[in-house]
Amino acid sequence: MAQTAKILDGKAASASIKAELSERVAALKARGVTPGIATVLVGADPASQLYVGMKHKQSKAIGMNSIQKELPADATQEQVEAVIDELNADPSCHGYIVQLPLPKHLDTDAILERIDPAKDADGLHPTNLGRLVLNVNGKIDTPLPCTPRGVIELLLRNDYDLKGKHVVVVGRGVTIGRPMPLLLTRREINATVTVVHTGTPNMSELLKQADVIVGAAGAKHIVKAEDVKPGAAVLDVGVTRETDPETGKNKIYGDVEPAVAEVAGYISPNPGGVGPMTVALLMTNVVEAAERAADRA
Repeated sequence: MAQTAKILDGKAASASIKAELSERVAALKARGVTPGIATVLVGADPASQLYVGMKHKQSKAIGMNSIQKELPADATQEQVEAVIDELNADPSCHGYIVQLPLPKHLDTDAILERIDPAKDADGLHPTNLGRLVLNVNGKIDTPLPCTPRGVIELLLRNDYDLKGKHVVVVGRGVTIGRPMPLLLTRREINATVTVVHTGTPNMSELLKQADVIVGAAGAKHIVKAEDVKPGAAVLDVGVTRETDPETGKNKIYGDVEPAVAEVAGYISPNPGGVGPMTVALLMTNVVEAAERAADRA
């Protein structure tokens, strides 16, 4: 069978978001404010360095001020916390992220909770997640989780109306699986959400009911073609890395098996789907924080 699904192109959608952000950054600069984004990188993990470098390159391209903080892999808890305190106090930094994972000797939760919630570029600070839980109806003026927001934005920018749709989220991680339903069930989106995970005995049955599937478990090809209702929208977010025994190189697999493209109505590629959206929405969080700071000034 040939592919029938419409591609949800994250590169195209993120390009239009970045074009909009460029205009908002220019408007802020006209008011004397340059939005500043920062990253905190501990150690020299190549994947983390690549990811951080990409964020800074894209941020500079839209006119933002880019601040990089790097510490050695053996940095102490106190040294990392001192950098966090410095960014919290720096008026030129409007939002920042601590690149994960951190070295095992560090207390990740304590470091993340030390971030000023107003400067939480990832939207995953406990205070901001708590505000999201409490705010079903009103206007949101706190940073939102980037990847779940990217999933929704990718659908909306492809004229997909989520109102009244049944969304099944595969996975219960803090980055996507847990916050995704909080965003989808807000009244402005108005979807119905089921969360499934490795402990769900009838996952296949629930997936078959879904109008939209978000694969975010980080489990290779957990979403099979026979589990997908014809015409459903399927977003492949999870990533599994395996070493190819023949080449010795890392190969990346998504949560959605390739044959799903023959059944689904919409599908996001992996890579090239939700990944670019995450970075675009990270920058959106920082620009929004700069706008809020400028309005308060």
